[in-house]
Amino acid sequence: MKKSLLIKNGIVVTASDKYNADIYIEDEKVHTIGKNLNFSADKTINAEGMYLFPGGIDPHTHMELPFMGTYASDTFESGTLAGLYGGTTTIIDFAIQTQGESLKKALDLWHKKADGNAVSDYAFHMGVTDFNKNTQKEIKDICEKDGISSFKVFMAYKGVLMVDDRQIIGLMKEAGKYGAIVISHCENGDLIDELISEAKTKGDLSPRYHYLTHPEIAEAEATGRIIDMAYDGGHPLYIVHLTCEGALNQVREATKRNQKINVETCIQYLLLDESLYESPDFEGSKWVMSPPLRKEKDRVALWNGINQGLLHTVATDHCPFCMDQKKMGLNDFSKIPNGMPGIEHRMELLFSEGVLKNKISLNKFVELTSTNAARIFGMFPKKGTIAPGSDADIVIFDPNINHTISVKTHHHNCDYSAFEGWKVNGKCKTVILRGTPVVEDDQALIGKGFGKYIKRSSHNKEYSKEMELSKIKV
Repeated sequence: MKKSLLIKNGIVVTASDKYNADIYIEDEKVHTIGKNLNFSADKTINAEGMYLFPGGIDPHTHMELPFMGTYASDTFESGTLAGLYGGTTTIIDFAIQTQGESLKKALDLWHKKADGNAVSDYAFHMGVTDFNKNTQKEIKDICEKDGISSFKVFMAYKGVLMVDDRQIIGLMKEAGKYGAIVISHCENGDLIDELISEAKTKGDLSPRYHYLTHPEIAEAEATGRIIDMAYDGGHPLYIVHLTCEGALNQVREATKRNQKINVETCIQYLLLDESLYESPDFEGSKWVMSPPLRKEKDRVALWNGINQGLLHTVATDHCPFCMDQKKMGLNDFSKIPNGMPGIEHRMELLFSEGVLKNKISLNKFVELTSTNAARIFGMFPKKGTIAPGSDADIVIFDPNINHTISVKTHHHNCDYSAFEGWKVNGKCKTVILRGTPVVEDDQALIGKGFGKYIKRSSHNKEYSKEMELSKIKV
């Protein structure tokens, strides 16, 4: 028997529209949108005065990631549940190849972690750390059979994750055959390793030196380098967690030759800055991530970049480690596991600090938190919008509820909050995933295994045509 749900009197907000309407949902899909709908439903929710947003998509998470001798503290169960509390109904996590092993082995391992455990819907990027002839042969099946249309490379973490430029070019060519997109962590790994070595030789070992050994120039150089590689081959590119003005300027320069770059930043880079690394008693380790938090001028540049159309998604790079794990680097900043919690607070923080402070519009908010990720990564219009036929992933958002973020109330499996004490205006009151209310008034209504794996279609193949046109000489 088909399940049905009727949402009455809400304010529907998509990337392009805002209007008052009812939404009738049937069999996990949006069935009808209109005023004064007269459907008989199993459940009716009155959303008067509340926004109806498409379910959030976080395109950058790391659940259960093995890293630096430990594991990210959120499992697919705990991490996706925390995301649902904050309006994120779909994540794209990273299945990361171990150097010397196959892509398929990594993908099978991540499915084992997520399948039957994830509470929200989920998809995977494929992390490529060893591109060779055997890896190359796997790309076709991963795209066409496994529904993965994005492949990540790391330009840092040498000896563990980092690939060289020739491997990147080879992956771009092979992935491009199947309409897939390469995504990149942009930092000059060799420069960073040299700076880390110098700092340790001098005895500079506190968390502050993580920031100082990952300078803006290292990110800007790597960003410009991979942009040039993508341009030369006519390949699409997505840059993850861009943090600084220097890297943003590389993206801006690319637009002068009509190159389109898809770019992500993260909520922490919009709101926090490098002064936190000066916190006493090893507290600065809470924000050790790569790239690190930057300066105030970089935050200003990022907000402006959003409204200039240079930044397209706001993610979290959610990769939490508890303080006992962080203390692995108590006497050596280079051994602090990189990452922080954030998936639960991304949407509410961006609304409170972005929309309510007139930095972005409501429509831009939806673009950044849902629609653009769905478009770039082959899930639109199944995900990323509210429209007849789309998955009924909807956030009923009350703009009048004020609350304070705290480790005492968050749902991350982490013993600190990166935004402790932050006052937020607006709250996800009811979160609906595929037509089922999954969180309501701070209560989870479902549990592990409710999430489904999402196979994704290829990146927009029109991109290559656009690139060829951009390179025509007049």
